[in-house]
Amino acid sequence: MRIARFTTGEDPAYGLVDGAGEKIAEITGDPLYTKIELTGATHRVEDVRLLAPVIPRSKVIGIGKNYVDHAKEMGGEAPDVPLMFLVPNTAVVGPGDPVLIPSGLTQEVHYEGELAVVIGRLCKDVAPEDTGKVIFGYTVADDVTARDLQRGDGQWARAKGLDTFQPLGPWIETDLDPSDLRITTRRDGEVVQDGTTADMVHGVAELVAHASAAFTLLPGDVILTGTPAGVGPVVAGQRVEVEVEGIGVLSNPFVEA
Repeated sequence: MRIARFTTGEDPAYGLVDGAGEKIAEITGDPLYTKIELTGATHRVEDVRLLAPVIPRSKVIGIGKNYVDHAKEMGGEAPDVPLMFLVPNTAVVGPGDPVLIPSGLTQEVHYEGELAVVIGRLCKDVAPEDTGKVIFGYTVADDVTARDLQRGDGQWARAKGLDTFQPLGPWIETDLDPSDLRITTRRDGEVVQDGTTADMVHGVAELVAHASAAFTLLPGDVILTGTPAGVGPVVAGQRVEVEVEGIGVLSNPFVEA
C-alpha cells in the first residue's frame, strides 16, 4: 500500500494512493494506530496538498557514511559500525515544501538523497531477523546538510537539524523489498546522484537492529539509511528531486530565509 498524508485546506487526513499515483482514497484516523478503513471520499492527487507522510513522534535517526563511495568523497572510510546521529522532528517538511536556507547561518548547503524507514510499533533491542515486524514502510528523504556547520561544530545536530532540512515524502510504501532500489537525485533536472541500496554497507535490517539497541523506537520514528555518492551544493532558487525506485519522487525548492 501507498499511504499519503494530505490536506484539502482543512485538517490533515490520510489516504491510500493508487498505483498510478493519481488518486487518493481517504481513510479514517492515523494508520500507525488504527485499522485502515475507507471513508468513501476520494481525491485527485493534483487537487490536494501532500504533507510529510509522517511527523516522527520522537526522532529521526540518521546514518552517516553508509555507502563506500560517499564515505570516500567525504574524505574518509565507511565505518565498521553504523554511525548514528539525531535530527529533531521540527526539521521535517513534506513534498513541495520549501527548504529554507538561513543565509546568516550557512553558506554551504548540500542535498543527500536517501531511502527512509518508518517504524510502525514501539520496540527495543530488535533482532535483525525480526525487523520486518516493526517496520511500517518506506519513504524518500533528502537529508539536507549545512557542510560548513558540520565541519565547524564537530558534530551534526545543527548541520542536519535546521528547520525544513528534512524533507520526507511523497508517501509511505508498505510493501517493498529495500535490498536493491535505485536512488536518483536531480538538481534542476540534472542527475547528480545515481546509486542503489544494494551498495549500502549496513543494510536496513542491521540499521534498525542497531538503532533499537541504543534507543527505544516509537511508532512514526524514521531511520535514514545513508546517501550514495554524488552529494553536492544546492542554492536558493534551485529545486532538488529525489526518486527511490518503488516509492516515488520527493521534490522541494530551496529558498533563502
